[in-house]
Amino acid sequence: MSMPTPRRTPLRFPAGFGWGASTSAYQIEGATKEDGRGESVWDTFSRTPGRTRNGDTGDVAADHYHRYREDLDLMRDLGLRSYRFSIAWPRIQPDGTGAPNQRGLDFYRRLLDGLHERGITPMATLFHWDLPQALQDAGGWESRDTAYRFAEYAETLFRALGDRVPTWLTINEPKTVVQNGYLSGHHAPGRQDREAAYLVAHHLQLAHGLAVRALRATGPGRIGPALNLHPCYPADDSPEAAAAARLYDGYENRLYLDSALTGRYPQDVLADLGPESRMVRGIADGDLEVISAPIDILAVQYYTPIYVTAQGGTARRRPVSQAEWQQIYPEGLYDILTRVTRDYGPVPIMVTENGLPAADTLGSDDTVDDAARVAFLRDHLTAAHRALTDGVPLESFHVWSLLDNFEWDEGYDQRWGLVYVDYPTQRRIPKRSAHWYRTVIADNGL
Repeated sequence: MSMPTPRRTPLRFPAGFGWGASTSAYQIEGATKEDGRGESVWDTFSRTPGRTRNGDTGDVAADHYHRYREDLDLMRDLGLRSYRFSIAWPRIQPDGTGAPNQRGLDFYRRLLDGLHERGITPMATLFHWDLPQALQDAGGWESRDTAYRFAEYAETLFRALGDRVPTWLTINEPKTVVQNGYLSGHHAPGRQDREAAYLVAHHLQLAHGLAVRALRATGPGRIGPALNLHPCYPADDSPEAAAAARLYDGYENRLYLDSALTGRYPQDVLADLGPESRMVRGIADGDLEVISAPIDILAVQYYTPIYVTAQGGTARRRPVSQAEWQQIYPEGLYDILTRVTRDYGPVPIMVTENGLPAADTLGSDDTVDDAARVAFLRDHLTAAHRALTDGVPLESFHVWSLLDNFEWDEGYDQRWGLVYVDYPTQRRIPKRSAHWYRTVIADNGL
């Protein structure tokens, strides 16, 4: 006689848990030349031949600038409780400085009003990689001055929109700007310069701290950084791999966590860079006090673990998604969340990006069956729930992304959205994952 299959105990999240989704301005808005918006480094980079797949640009993207009301209705129909988006710096200050562009501010006011009308809590990111090109021309993030220009831009937004935005995120994934923009060169501004890269890291961290101070001087609101954190595991059992993984973790995670949360840069990373490195020489007295200005929340973005070899390289140990850099390992989310709480104390955490790309296709019946995304999200939410149960102060979870969009150097080949965008018509079609996520939100669990 066969035994009955045991019923799985439902996993319920705390009352009021913030179920959300995320986007970024350059990836969805389009309208790159409208209403006074200035040029960004991503306009320049994506229009440079050979920089993006198929020569794709964000000039139109998902046309959210014109279709935001439709997108707001999509969010409402999904049942989203939170929406994390970014504000395009070039829309607010076309040249990165000076008086704000009112038409740019008005767009975000309309968006924020629409969110509030639908009962969705906004979470605004100040910088998601679209630096005004004029500031890049003046040195970009290699210039210390850019951190101060960022603080002025942040203060402008706090004063103009602070009554509508309860939570602000400062810099999105500074590590990606450093690694992809200045080490590998496959993101804007397309540099390959290790010395510049880690000076950029310091100035991004300084900009974060200056923005936190600006909010404190301006008014109420919660604020914190958005860090993509990836657990670094030894690829084998050797002492050499363990040592290499520790240093790799320094560059990958502790460089940003330690400076923001403890007011110190990790000594092993500073020693590895060397005392004459541009970063070490660029740290001025008082910088780390600014960088470690107390935050209210930590936004964590998790996509992949990293397995480090004895030689300091990386290895594949898990299945990968359509993005070959992404190894699928839900336990890595549990590990990184519990590690942050263990090492840095109970700072409130929000997961602000988690998802995967897939070669989604629109069926003849106008549906998209993205079963792999449903499985990925279910497994990662299960890991997040376990972290919550084990004491991590996790407040919310945001899927990346609400919409299919411009995926940086990959152009439009990778689809990350809960909602399929048919780019020729800009029609939106909720995928199977969107319908599944609506049920998760309604049930407040799995």
